Amino acid sequence: MKLQTIKAGFLYTISWHNRSIVDWASNRSYGLDNSETEVSICNDHDFNYQFGNKAICSSNGEYAFIYERLGTKGLLLKKGKLLREINRSYYFANSYEYPAAFVTINGKTYLIHCPIAYNQLDIEDVETGKIVTNIPERKPFDIFHSRLEVSADGNYLLSKGWVWHPISVVMVFDIAACLTDPMKLDHPQFEPKLLGDYCTASFINNSTIVVGSSDELQEKDDNWFASEHLAIWELQTNELSKPVKVKSEFGNIFAINSRYVWDMYKYPKIIDLHTGRIVDQNNEISSGLENSSINGNSDEFKGIVFNRDTKQIAIKGYGRIDVLTPDEFILQGNS
Repeated sequence: MKLQTIKAGFLYTISWHNRSIVDWASNRSYGLDNSETEVSICNDHDFNYQFGNKAICSSNGEYAFIYERLGTKGLLLKKGKLLREINRSYYFANSYEYPAAFVTINGKTYLIHCPIAYNQLDIEDVETGKIVTNIPERKPFDIFHSRLEVSADGNYLLSKGWVWHPISVVMVFDIAACLTDPMKLDHPQFEPKLLGDYCTASFINNSTIVVGSSDELQEKDDNWFASEHLAIWELQTNELSKPVKVKSEFGNIFAINSRYVWDMYKYPKIIDLHTGRIVDQNNEISSGLENSSINGNSDEFKGIVFNRDTKQIAIKGYGRIDVLTPDEFILQGNS
């Protein structure tokens, strides 16, 4: 892997927009050529640290959501200007990451989050503020949704949350179907057939996901997914590939392709999904201890963002951003 360090001022948040890294809270953009620019001339607010340890943006960069990772409040922006405040339930909010993701469908942008209850996913029109899926018939099951991820084509929503007592779970929702029938948000359309403590997951492509299990397996019968393994989950068939034992600790993965994944647990590494072998690593960079949907200790959390287009990782530091790029043979999926 290649390492590039970009000098930056005090960073509140980082997120990728195209090939630049943006701090939406401070209205600054950092290019890979070490350039630094304002994101928008319309930013007229000082979004301080209270709202500034996590941010996401819409695919076109028009909208951004700045939020407290382990808090209850966030700010929705349009072209740098405040649209409105966003909130979630206080219930265990200091234990798991705020669930939030943007999706754009037929030219309209929505924010997917949990504004009504901790266990109720909803879809909100960002322009109007209307929660289009909040209907009286909703009966969500008991789950803490977290670490939301939308497929590149905008068809599927992946929730990497947890259920009591606690076990991490992954589930997928058909976004268009949920907009037509909001009751579908109360029960996922896809779940892995095997039970397990699925601590991490990432879209490989629009209908394929890599999933990983922690070392905190509750049971060991034939119906359980083996601990400390990775597998590929095909949504079209709802089948898991044969799990591969990883030859290292892991827990925070980002799919590069169908052969390789990044893992950011403790330090950056690249794992071969065919063998479980670590093919590249940099143990001089600290990348946090996130290996579960429950990660309440802020001291163990690093600002880490993945560029789905370039497969690069950016890690927030003090006055710096470390950017990691896979080597070419990794990008091509070669052995």
